Parts: sequence; structure tokens; C-alpha cells
Amino acid sequence: MDALRGTDPARIGEHTLLARLGAGGMGQVYLGRSPGGRLVAVKVIRDEITGHPEALARFRREAETVRAVRSAYTANLIDASLAAAPYWLATEYVAGPTLARAVAARGALPVGTCLRLFAALAEGLASVHAYGVTHRDLKPQNVILGAQGPQLIDFGIAKGVGATALTQDGQAPGTPGFTAPEVLVGGGTEDGGTGAGDGGADVFALGATMAYAATGRPPYGTGDAATVSYRAVHEPVDLAGVEPGLAALIGACVAKDPAARPGLPEVIARCGVRDALVDDPLYLGFGTLGEAVPVHEMRTQGPGLPYGYTPTDHAAAAPAAAPAPPPAPAGRGRAGVWVAAVAVAAALSLAAWKLVPFGGEDGGAGRTKEASEGAAGTPARTPGAGGVGPAPSVSGGTAGKPPPDHIEGNRISHYFWLPSSDPERAAHGTGACNLGPEQKPPGADFQTGAEVSGRSVKISMRVKYAENSPAKPDPYYVSVAVRAPHDLDPQTGRPFPMDNRAVGFTSKPVDIYGKWKTGEYLTLTYPDDFAEHVNGKTYPAVPLSADPGDWTVVFYHVEDDPAKYASIACSGFQVG
Repeated sequence: MDALRGTDPARIGEHTLLARLGAGGMGQVYLGRSPGGRLVAVKVIRDEITGHPEALARFRREAETVRAVRSAYTANLIDASLAAAPYWLATEYVAGPTLARAVAARGALPVGTCLRLFAALAEGLASVHAYGVTHRDLKPQNVILGAQGPQLIDFGIAKGVGATALTQDGQAPGTPGFTAPEVLVGGGTEDGGTGAGDGGADVFALGATMAYAATGRPPYGTGDAATVSYRAVHEPVDLAGVEPGLAALIGACVAKDPAARPGLPEVIARCGVRDALVDDPLYLGFGTLGEAVPVHEMRTQGPGLPYGYTPTDHAAAAPAAAPAPPPAPAGRGRAGVWVAAVAVAAALSLAAWKLVPFGGEDGGAGRTKEASEGAAGTPARTPGAGGVGPAPSVSGGTAGKPPPDHIEGNRISHYFWLPSSDPERAAHGTGACNLGPEQKPPGADFQTGAEVSGRSVKISMRVKYAENSPAKPDPYYVSVAVRAPHDLDPQTGRPFPMDNRAVGFTSKPVDIYGKWKTGEYLTLTYPDDFAEHVNGKTYPAVPLSADPGDWTVVFYHVEDDPAKYASIACSGFQVG
């Protein structure tokens, strides 16, 4: 999400423009706000292509398609101007990263998440097909991982029953690596002449998209468009390392013969999903990949300017001040603070209606580093992963200054501990967190543990092989944060039906240097040694029985400021 430029309009129709979301061959996409305050994605066709009848026909078809398809899996059309320049359409703004961005940041998805996403996308395609529309360009960039489930976007080359093709002679629609062989060989025909309504090419694209999700690699390799398309027609899809059952389903979807591919109802049935995708902790974690921006930094349209396409010098215009956030409610108020914080972060994260080719969400620029971080199966080591904004600068020691007696719960935590899929191992606390640390942990081997015993948990940490560590900072303060699965109602103590994004209950920062040389464990007890500190108030830790489930434990290196801390390790435990 980028700031508006001086040449950008201030308004499109009745919608005030706030920021840039992305750009592509057809036009620019903006984040906008309707007169009633609703966030919308506004797509404006480029001036230089308004004189091309084919481009205008494609844009009008996109608007008509989005208007016709009223599905829970698509962003609904809000408004459009298709009669005269500037041509634009506005749809619902869907917060969340694209599947391409999520996989680039976090690596290949585990089999359980893949199957849940597979079923949800198949259901979404079935919903679109019910309107007599085939998408024809399903790919990881055109799937937004929204809070309520995946959304299908960019219907620029979608095709309804009886519609004519909008591609140039000899050119097939879609994206190399995700376009079905019969479309490539047929030179633009939806299914090689067997009729546009069966959606077989969409099933192929679904399989190719899930191959990418399961491997973290392009399904038919990389190279120029002709090379990748040749592989899609003649060679098998890349499924190396994929769980056999999932690989079999993907392989069936990308069968070269359209008649051999399963229908969407069969795909859904073979996924065998028994719980909601939005309850998947890993899927929930994708919401943190949005590029949140503070409300006050979003440029807004001042009063008195006319509606319509109004170019404005944004550098000279005085942006309207955003209202101050409401004060925390009286009493404990912890839940209200964090519910509001999560809502703001979700509402302002990157919507990702990107009109760009596969391989980079911003036309290929600026994504190389992101793609290299988080290789398949490896958590992204992203600064600021544990909270909103960049991680605070935390040095090796505290320069002789005493530490604070607590750390502030002043951010949204993105960490979730995921237990092992093996029930026996999970019962013994075996699992992993969805994110890596913000800062390298101290010593050659920093070890942690959490052992549940009755109503308490013994949380331990130590620097093993301390004698092999070249640097032994003195002192080195660590605070441990323990977070329940859900936020809790401050009045009743019962969990809210939403994930807990608070930092959690934290321990007083302790110096582990004293135990450094011997390699002994330093042990804390939850709830006795923990409390929560928010907005200058302190709240006692809740009992384990208040919220059974998977609890997350994050270890933070602390400096001499309650707000200056960075994660160095993450673990968790289960409460039955």
C-alpha cells in the first residue's frame, strides 16, 4: 500500500481516494472510502488504453461479471462508470494478503491447511460457475486470504456462457503455468471447443494453484511464457515432496484431458474437510501479512471539492486529521483495547487486488527479498513479526542501566503456537510457532520449555553450551509472555470467540546472565509470576482453566524501556 502521488485524483465518483493498492496492465487500483465511510477498492483504467475498443470491452465485461456474480467468495461491485472516461469500477475492499504473498512469506502450506483451502476455493469456483461464469485466470495472485475465507478476484477475462473471446488471434487467455492445455492448444477457446460452461479449465487452474501452495514453487517451473506453457501441455506438474493423498487430488485436477478431471463437488468431497478454514491457526496468521498503515497517514479529501475525477496536488493539500482513538473503557478494559486494535489492523491491511503477472505482486520489482525469505517450510524471519511496525532496536545488553519492572502490552502479537499433528507428541508439548524470532537468541543454543502441572505451568529457559559462546552479554534481560488462545471477557472471565492478539501476561524481566556459565535452567511459574500491563494498568494473570486450548509462550529480550523488546524464541503448551 503506497501513498497517493501528486498526479493521482483526489476522488473517483463519490469515493475519496486514500492510498494506492497496486497497478497492472489495465489500470491503477486505489483504496477508497465511500461517502458513508465504507472502504472500497477502486480500479481505474489507464488513460493511454481508453482508445482501445478491446481493452474497454474487457473492462466492461469485468464490471458486468462482478455485478452478476453475488457470491460470498467474490468482492461485490459497489459502483462503476462505464459510459465515458475516466472508466472505473469500485468493489468491496477485502483485507488480507494474496495467496502468492502468503506463500512467498511463509513457505509451502502444510497438508491440512492445503486441503481446507482447496475445498474453500473449489466451493468458491462452484458458486461462480452457478452464475454461468468461468473465471479463466485463477492463480495465486487472484486469491485473497480474507478473514472470512478466500476471495476470488480479477474477472477481467472471465467468460460467461455464449460470450465471445476478448483475446487477440493466436493468444490464449490466462497466465502461463495456470492455463489449461486445451486453452493453450485451442488458441483461446475455453475448453478446446467443447463448450464454455463446464469450467474444466478452472479446475486445472485450481489444481495448479494448489500445487504452488503445497510446494512453494511454480507448478510448471520458471522461464519464458512459451517454455512454461509447453511444460503445462506436455509434462507433469511439480509435486515433489507433497503428501500422497493431496498430490493425487492435485494431479487429478491438472489432468491433460479435461474429461479426466474431477468436478468441483468431487474435489470438495475428496478434501474431507471437517472444520472451518478460518479456524486454522496458520490461516489466521496470514492476516498479519497485510501492510497496516496508521489512519492518520492516509490522505483524505478535504471538504468543498466536487465529485468526479479531480486531480489534486496532494503534497499541497492539507489532509483532514483523523479522529483520535476512543479511550479505553473503564475497569479492566483489556479486551476492548485489543479487539479495537485488531479491527483497525485488519481493516487497513493490504487488500491485494493486484493486476500483475505471476512472479511478483508489484510487477516483479521489490519482491525478490521477500520471496527469498521463508523458503518452503521455513518461517519468515521478518523484523516486526511479533507486533505492528518494525521491531524495536534492542542491543546486546542494557549498557549498565536497570531494566524496567515489566514490559508494556503495546502491540498486536502475531505469534501462534501450533501443536504437533501427532496427538501423543502434542500432549508432551511438542509443536512449533508460526513465525520466527525478531532477533537472534543469545548463545550457541537457547533452549526453552513449558511443563503443565495441575493449575500451573513451569516455564524454563537456558543457554546451553554457554562455554562455546564467544559473546556473553552482561546483563541480558528476558521477559516471558504467556498468551491464552482467546481474549477474555473482563466481566465474566469467559473467552471471546476470537483469537487473542495481545502480547499476553508477562513476567518481570530477569537477567539470564547469572545462569549463563553453568547452563542451568531459569524457571518461572504461571500464573504466579505473570501479569498484564496495558495503558498504565496492571491485570493479574487468568487461571489456565479459563481458556482450554493451545497457549503461546514468547520470550522477549528487553532493554531499559518497557516498550523496547524483541522476540528471541517462541513455544507453547496445551491446556486440556
